[in-house]
Amino acid sequence: MASPSDEWTIRHFSLSNAAGPGQGDVAALLRRVADTLDELGDVQVQDIAFHSEVTEGEDDLTMTVYYDREPRRR
Repeated sequence: MASPSDEWTIRHFSLSNAAGPGQGDVAALLRRVADTLDELGDVQVQDIAFHSEVTEGEDDLTMTVYYDREPRRR
């Protein structure tokens, strides 16, 4: 019998800014996500989720990118 993980077909990664000054910098987080996608090469992005959690200082931001290793459609 196959385990549920054998049926998963999507990959993902999550990124956040470092805690402290600048952790709420959306543009910096977007650049990091873009750089990571460039490093992965020709992948097909299926979805990007953005999460913001209020903290005492700057908001704690996280982006999760769901992608497939198949080349993107052009």
